[in-house]
Parts: sequence; C-alpha cells; structure tokens
Amino acid sequence: MMKDSETLLIVDDEPDMLSLLKRTLSPELGWDIRIAHSAKEALADIKESPVDIVLLDIKMPEMDGIELLSLIKENSESPTVVMMTAYGVIELAVDAIRKGAYDFITKPFDNTRLILTLKKAMEYHHLVNENLNLHRRIKGTDVFQRMVGTGPKMKAIFETIHMVSKTDATVLITGESGTGKELVAKAIHQLSPRSNKELVIVNCPTLPENILESELFGHIKGAFTDAKHNKRGLFQEADGGTILLDEIGDLPNNLQAKLLRVLQEKEIKPLGHTKSLKVDVRVVASTNQDLKEQMTVKKFREDLFYRLNVVSMEIPPLRERREDIPLLIEHFLKKYSGEFGKKGLKPAPGFIDILCRNPWCGNIRELENIMKRAVIMAKSHMITVSDLSQEVEDDCLETMHINSLPYRKAKEQVLKGFNLEYLSHILKQHRGNVTHAARDCGLERQALQQLLRRHGIKSEEFRNENSR
Repeated sequence: MMKDSETLLIVDDEPDMLSLLKRTLSPELGWDIRIAHSAKEALADIKESPVDIVLLDIKMPEMDGIELLSLIKENSESPTVVMMTAYGVIELAVDAIRKGAYDFITKPFDNTRLILTLKKAMEYHHLVNENLNLHRRIKGTDVFQRMVGTGPKMKAIFETIHMVSKTDATVLITGESGTGKELVAKAIHQLSPRSNKELVIVNCPTLPENILESELFGHIKGAFTDAKHNKRGLFQEADGGTILLDEIGDLPNNLQAKLLRVLQEKEIKPLGHTKSLKVDVRVVASTNQDLKEQMTVKKFREDLFYRLNVVSMEIPPLRERREDIPLLIEHFLKKYSGEFGKKGLKPAPGFIDILCRNPWCGNIRELENIMKRAVIMAKSHMITVSDLSQEVEDDCLETMHINSLPYRKAKEQVLKGFNLEYLSHILKQHRGNVTHAARDCGLERQALQQLLRRHGIKSEEFRNENSR
C-alpha cells in the first residue's frame, strides 16, 4: 500500500500522551499522523503501510522501545526513528543511537525543539531514501574515474572534468587535504588525448628545495658537485603527457619564476645547460592552501597564479556532500572486504547513520582509513559501530549531541572545546612559555593569560610535562 503524504507514527503505551502529541503536532507539521499503543501494534502498522518517521517511547511493557527499534532497523528501507523517554539517561541515548535511532528527546517536551527535531528527521529520511533510490537507478555508475558521488557538487565536478579533459588548458585544483584532488587530476589526464603518455606526479613539499629544481628541469653532468651524469627532469619525463604539481603552494619563490617561464614559453632549461629545451606538457596544479592569501603576503607570485588559474576546480569537503557518504561507505566496504577476504560483509543497522554524523575533518581519506580498519576489526558478517575506533565513535556521538542542543548552548559547547584544544596545543608547542605562545597566536600576553584563567588551564603544567 502506497502513502500519499509524509507520515509520522507515534508509539507510546499511554493513551493520554498519544492524544496530546497528535493534537500538538498535527497543525504544526501537516503530516499524516498515526498512533500505536504498543510495539506489536506499531510493527503491524508499519507492515501494512509505509511510514517515514517513528516517534518511539522507550519505556513500554512487553517489548520496550529499544527492542522495537532493533526490529524496525532490520529493513534497509526502514523509517527514521526518534526516541522519547522520561528517563533521561545518557546510556539509553547512546544505546539508541548505536542501534540506529536518528535522535533522542526527553519528556516533558519542549514543543519547539520536538517539532524541529522531527522536521530534521524527515529531511534526513528523504536524503537517505533519495540516495537508496538513486543508487538503484545508476546500478554501479556512481563511480566516475575512481571517484564516488552522485550529489550536485560532485556532478558539477565530473562535468567540468569532461569539458577540460578535451583541451590542453592549465588546471588549478583546490580543496582540503583528503578531498581527492589527485584523483581529479588523474581523471583529467585519463580522459584527455594525452592518456597514452605519462602522468607525472610531483609532490612539491616532499622534495628538498636544493634538489627540486634538478628534479623538475634536469641537469647535465658537472652542473654541481654530485652531478656525475646527465639527468632528465620530470618535465621531460612528462613530455607529450601531463604533469601534476601537487601542493603548488609550497613551491619556493625562485622556482615559481622558472615555472612561470615554462608555462609562458613551453620550454625548460636544465641546470648547467646553455640552451633551453622545448617541452609539450599539460600542467595541472593542486593545493590545499589559499593562494590569494599567499599572494598578499608575497609567498606566491601573482603572475604565476593567473597562469595556473586558467580553469579552477574547487573540490568540496566531505561535510558539504554528506549525501555521498552512504555510497562511499558501500564503496570502501566492497573494496576492503574483498581485499581482506571478508566478502559478504554488511553494515549493521545504524552504522551508516552514525558515520553520516561525523565531521570528517580528514575528508574521504579519513573515511577510507576508518572503513579499512572497521573491515579488519569486524568479528562477524555485520560491521558494527564497535568496529570503529573509539575516537571516531566519540566524535560521531558528540556531533549528534551538539546538533540536538539549542543554538546558544551548542555554540557555547563548541567554543569551549575549541578553546581548550587550541590553548593546550599552543602552550604545549611553546613548552608553557606564555609570552612566546601569545606572540605566535597573535594575542597580547595579558589577553592570553585571561583566556587561560577563564578555561582553567595552567601554563606551568606544560612546562612540567616537557621536562619529564
């Protein structure tokens, strides 16, 4: 049986509570609201007609809400569940979230917060279902040149790759570490007419400045003390193909000028050579830095920036494309379950929901590493939250907790965490020296001392820590 509108099922063994909630929520939400007096009645209702959201009481006779939640989540197309209870124990909240609940709210209700939570749960439910439906339709075509994504931001990236790959235009790829900038560069090369030639990747920060010029442009025998043979540079190795200058923002100033000449004249001059050599190379550069900001402090040449920035592509961080997280989880699960001989491994109920809440500061690289570890640690055919590292699980639950707070409290908690982490880090870096720490973080010494007192941080503890 198909439903015509968004549907909420309220499950509680108290008739008065059911009546009150239905009267309160109906005019505010405009959804089809149904009620069930027990877990057994709720299961029958869900089986008979699809439900989007279940508002579920924990404390019920015969079968409690946690048991019912587990049964509901056995189906991959299950409703999104919000738990409610008068017993506001954090252990119950954590257990409910682990088993796949979207959120947790305590009685007596703040009506505004309850309505907001249910609306957010509905948005989340639509997002998850949209991904499931889309995944069925594309049947594996969600992987484009080893990049996984079906959201609008990634579709725009894929379209840009298609267009620029047909040309020889210089491309500048920006984005945070771990977002997949190198994969974008590889896709541009692979889809270009140059794909039958080399893609040479140069990681600019890993090569010492004194040998980077020789690596890029080559040298002749006798050009410097250790130059015992002629050496072809990486630009020559990439002749006819593509060169990726990874983390271009770390390129030393003197080499920036020489790279500018390569882009302008299409020629290089090996160290010790008297003549320039023509090269036919398509240049792609990437960086996780703000090059415009680097230009203002004279760390990056303005003329080089505009030569590189013919076509610019900004790769979004994972937190801005959360709709792709379920697909990425499935992709890495398939990849590593095959690699480690654990084929048929599936995510347990609530596992994907938990990971969707994580801030993913390390982006896709972090998610891949977490999934790799989880597959290795999986003890059965189901991959569970307990297979994650404790740090990741804590981060996910903390994010969920903050998102459920009122704005001011959430802001206060985030700022408190930031201050404790930042101030501890800066003091540890300077071994408890407040003067040096203040200078490094751009504060007056007195201002830094006030912050330390406010957050109960003692600088002498960091001096003692480093002397032990």
